[in-house]
Amino acid sequence: MPTPISKDGRKKFFTNDIMLWNQQGNKRIMPWKGEKDPYKIWISEIILQQTRVAQGLLYYHNFITQFPTLKTLAEAEDNAVFKMWEGLGYYSRCKNILITARHISNNLHGRFPDTYDEILGLKGIGPYTAAAISSFAYGLPHAVVDGNVFRVLARYFGETLAIDSEKGKLYFTGLANEVLYKSDAASYNQAIMDFGATICKPQIAECQECILQKNCSAYKNGLVNKLPIKEKKLQKSRRWFYYFIFLCNNSVLINKRKEKDIWQNLHEFYLYEYEKPIDWTHDAINRWLKEQLGIKKYRLLQLSEKFHQQLTHQLLQGQFIVIDLKVIPVSLKHLECIKVLDLELLAFPKLINNYLQAYPLKRQKNELITKK
Repeated sequence: MPTPISKDGRKKFFTNDIMLWNQQGNKRIMPWKGEKDPYKIWISEIILQQTRVAQGLLYYHNFITQFPTLKTLAEAEDNAVFKMWEGLGYYSRCKNILITARHISNNLHGRFPDTYDEILGLKGIGPYTAAAISSFAYGLPHAVVDGNVFRVLARYFGETLAIDSEKGKLYFTGLANEVLYKSDAASYNQAIMDFGATICKPQIAECQECILQKNCSAYKNGLVNKLPIKEKKLQKSRRWFYYFIFLCNNSVLINKRKEKDIWQNLHEFYLYEYEKPIDWTHDAINRWLKEQLGIKKYRLLQLSEKFHQQLTHQLLQGQFIVIDLKVIPVSLKHLECIKVLDLELLAFPKLINNYLQAYPLKRQKNELITKK
């Protein structure tokens, strides 16, 4: 009977096998692989937070094309940057990018920090992103620990600590740094993330193709689909958004979201959010406009079907009500009035963009045309 390999021995095999796989079997192509510019690495990592790689690739290319350097980003108008981010979601990421770019440009003489602690101190950058920039740009020995890394380590070593617990995060971060190939941290970090994305996948792992199989605890004990463990279950809420699109003389009223909520800094139409679904009939719309906004004279141009958007923790259901006004009432004077044709210059949430794509707002012979 073969002598069982010690945990320290398995750690050595793990590191060597990951590096061997990277040389011989890693065929994953990413535009930022081998990139040494900390600015471009930073942008790629922020885009990929909460965003699938397939979606993030095009956004990364377009963003870097529009803002090729940190200086060009720092000097850009807010609206131009948010427009480039439109559709990615989690807009606080975009806001933090602008804050950090301007901080580096104005206070650090345009020099991106080159130590882990300095990078970690930047707005919107956590331990994972700081480790990624440190290792990829500067070759510093810091292990990246994302969902892919958690999964690979938990399965290989058979660890049952919850990866989303404070104890689990500390443990796996320590383990990741123990097995880090310190003489080439950049290659190793990219390799283990690629391995988790292409071989040790969340649902259907490619165990028969896995170079780690012979020493993998989860494979030996039939726990591949049980690990990693999470202790928290995501609670999803439902929200109902009813948007009134107020048109007046070829213009439309819009609002910029400023509250600490979803879609901060994006634009929207007049929003009425209610705690449950509303059956909007012509009479209900007439009563609501009169009682809530003092609007008596108007034309109802459209009551749309329902639109949906699934966020990580919320299911959004929206409906659009298009109202044509002769004059803008006092109750709506706080909104911004822009030309309908200028809507495409502003950044909107996906829910609203889905509506606008299905029903483009156009004026023809003083009539609003809403068509699919």
